[in-house]
Formats: sequence, structure tokens, C-alpha cells
Amino acid sequence: MSKQLDKIKAPVAREMEEFEQKFRASMKTRILLLDKIMTYIVKRKGKQMRPLFVFLSAGACGVINESTYRGASLIELVHTASLVHDDVVDNSNYRRGFFSVNALWKNKIAVLVGDFLLTRGLFLAMEYKNYDLLAICTEAVKEMSEGELLQMEKARQLDIKEEIYYEIIRQKTASLIASCCAVGASSSGAPAEVISKMKQFGEYVGMAFQIKDDLFDYGDDEIGKPLGIDIKEKKMTLPLIYALSKASWLEKRRIIRIIRNHSEDSKKVREVIEFVKKSGGIEYATKVMEQFYQKSLTLLNELPASDYKTSLSELVKFTIDRKN
Repeated sequence: MSKQLDKIKAPVAREMEEFEQKFRASMKTRILLLDKIMTYIVKRKGKQMRPLFVFLSAGACGVINESTYRGASLIELVHTASLVHDDVVDNSNYRRGFFSVNALWKNKIAVLVGDFLLTRGLFLAMEYKNYDLLAICTEAVKEMSEGELLQMEKARQLDIKEEIYYEIIRQKTASLIASCCAVGASSSGAPAEVISKMKQFGEYVGMAFQIKDDLFDYGDDEIGKPLGIDIKEKKMTLPLIYALSKASWLEKRRIIRIIRNHSEDSKKVREVIEFVKKSGGIEYATKVMEQFYQKSLTLLNELPASDYKTSLSELVKFTIDRKN
């Protein structure tokens, strides 16, 4: 997997390395506790997929420049802040196999750290008058918050329609990947219609990415995400929504009762997983994911040929084929 990602990164390998150093430097602060937490956050960073989308989009649409580096930093700050806040909201003690900030330093500090990261991003954009990039990222923060709240509101009902599910994942996940691609295009000096197209491209990728994530809940592979975790957390995902839509009234009531009252019982969770598999929920979600993937490629194909465009196409494939 890492070799595949290295190949995808090749056209922007130097920029990504430089970005990493600039980003680390931008996280420095004189407050000892904050500096300690920032160092911890930077150390446990994942695959750096979002900055990669920024740089490849910039290269595919125009010229990578200093504004692109700031755009990538802005995205990373927003993304990291959202993860820190999410862990507080979900009362989660782990993130990618590491302790979460709230597990080590408690909720109060974690919330303030998330706020610090967001304002750091604001300052970065304001300082260099990158108002276009700020506008794109601010919209993503708004969408992500709304998506999270919409999911919480609907989780109580445990009977959501497919359209609502798409709206939740569009806001919660796809809006940030859409912002990565729009920020990259905007920073490179691309015209408004190209920026808009790249935003739509990123949204399709984000939708496919999230459905892939939902499918992990029913997988048999050993992955980073525990089997059945969405069911335990009472999250209504596409395979389950489809399976319930095809079930009889009695079967539907039985499954919803299990999710509502027995989501901690592993044997009962297995029952729900088997129900979804037998109902064709996995095949249906895979088909929808494939449709979003194809839509993203159709938009990408409108860009002129380049190594950046090729890598973007490979990166989208990577997000769909990934094992964790």
C-alpha cells in the first residue's frame, strides 16, 4: 500500500516533503502544554491524503505556488481540529491506534486545542489575504458541523431514508475532500468554473470514500475499524438502510429493536450483519460507491493530460480499493 501511495505522490513528492516541514513549523507555540500537544498531533498524522489532494489538484489545474502550501495547511488545520472535536463528541479514547487528545489531556483541553487549530488556520489565511481559500474552508467547517448534528438528530429515529444518508455523508465527509480539490484549484490560479468542477469532483470522491468506509463495518478483513462498530454506535449506513428498505415490517421492527436495545451484544450485532449481507445491502452499497467513483472520473477527464491528473485518478482509485 505505501509503495502504491509513494508512486501516486511522485509528481508532488518534493512539495509534500516541504509542506510537512512548513506545517510542523507553523504548529510551534510558546505555550508549553500546547506545544507538547501539537508535537503529539503532528507525530501521529496519517497518510496525508488531504494535502495530497490539494497539491495534485493545484498541479492538474495550474501552477503550484506558496498559496498552495497555505491552502494545504489550512485544510490540515481544519481537518485536525475536526478530528480532535469529534473524539470529544464521540467520547473516543483512540484515533488511528494512538490515544486521542481528550484521552490524554481531558475534554476541556481537547476542545480548546481544536479551537486553537481552527483559529490558527484563520490567521494563516488572513495574514496572506487568501480570502478565496478561507471562504472554501469556512464553508466546509459549516457543512461538517451541520452533517454531524443532522446525523445525531436522525440517529434517534433509527429509520432514515437514503436521501438523508447521502446528505449526512456529503456534509460530514465529502465537503472536506471537495474543499481540498477546490483549494488546490483556486490556489493555482484556475478560473471559477474549473474550481467549481474540482469541488464537485472532490464531493463525488468523498461520497465514494465514505461508502467504502461504511462497507468496512461488514468486512471480514482485519482492518483499523472494528467489525460492526457502526451498528454498535447506532449509525445508519447505506448497506443497513437498503436492507431495511427491502425487509418485511416484522423483520424491520426486529432489526431496529436489536440496534436500539442490544447494540453492545456482539452476537446480536452479528445477527444484524448477517441480515444486511443476505438482503443484498453490501452489493447495493458497492454499486452506489462505483457510481460516485465513475462520476468523479468523468469530471477529472475534462482536465488536460498531465502527471498530476494521472496521479489524481490513481489516488481516487486508491481510496476505493483501500483495505483500511
